[in-house]
Amino acid sequence: MPNQPKRGVTKRVTAPDLIAMKRAGRKISMLTAYDYPLASLVDGAGVDAILVGDSMSMVVQGRQTTLSVTLDEIIYHAEMVERAVARALVIVDMPFPTNHLGVHNAIAAAGRILKESRAQAVKLEGGVEQAEVIAGLSSAGVPVMAHVGLRPQNVHRMGGYKVQRDEDHILQDAQAAEEAGAFGIVLECIPAPLAAKLTKTLSIPTIGIGAGPECDGQVLVLHDLLGIVPGPAPRFVKAYAQLGQDIQAAIQRYCQEVRDGEFPGPAHSYK
Repeated sequence: MPNQPKRGVTKRVTAPDLIAMKRAGRKISMLTAYDYPLASLVDGAGVDAILVGDSMSMVVQGRQTTLSVTLDEIIYHAEMVERAVARALVIVDMPFPTNHLGVHNAIAAAGRILKESRAQAVKLEGGVEQAEVIAGLSSAGVPVMAHVGLRPQNVHRMGGYKVQRDEDHILQDAQAAEEAGAFGIVLECIPAPLAAKLTKTLSIPTIGIGAGPECDGQVLVLHDLLGIVPGPAPRFVKAYAQLGQDIQAAIQRYCQEVRDGEFPGPAHSYK
């Protein structure tokens, strides 16, 4: 694990910093993380923002959707991540249905997230129908990142994980989120030309996942990037390693050495 500077020495990335990066034309890098050791590695590698996503339900907990993640669970994982991070902006998903229970309840849930995990921002899915919640959270001092296009918490209503092509709806959602006070917006699984149009139209940064190269930044699920999750990956994923194979091979070697009496050897024993 790389050495990291002590807290307070490295300047933390902030929500306004991401807006400034858009204005300067600098692309934003963002990844998910769900625990201390991987968050430490991600932050040490220089990523700009870390999302503690409700995707943990699928890549950590082995479930089929993101819907089952609870507020207590996301806070538990976010606190581990924040403890590891020295530089990146830490953003935490509002788990279903915390942002659908009224503005006051959403503020209470976001307040718990920020107070108990010490993260700096929250992300919620939605645009037009979430404008009042985004505005309420922003007025309470909570930085909010919005999320339009494919919204995993709406997977049942949307009929599965597929590209969203309703341009008028997506444009309205994105504009409503910006007007309500969101500091950034995730664009998931929308056509690249639409994402490019939104990126030029909005003054807040767009973070793409399956939305083409013209977004202001990109986000991937860390386990997909590292090749840890078994099975086929979505088209928009690029695996930069195949650690799942390496991990399994290492465990197989360990098992064989234990069975053969090779481990532990003299170098791993006390006299």
